[in-house]
Amino acid sequence: MNNDVRERREAEGLSQGELGDAVGVSRQTINAIERDRYDPSLELAFALADFFDCRVEDLFDPDG
Repeated sequence: MNNDVRERREAEGLSQGELGDAVGVSRQTINAIERDRYDPSLELAFALADFFDCRVEDLFDPDG
């Protein structure tokens, strides 16, 4: 699933660890999401969208 997590995180000037801390997961989880190696749970997808103040559909593309 394609996503814009890396772009949005870098635009905010955050490290993977800082983003992980903000949404309650590890740096490794954020890295795996950014590299399309892990699809987040629905709960985590909503937490990331809430953090970036966007819709889940704006952050994740299930067709990608």
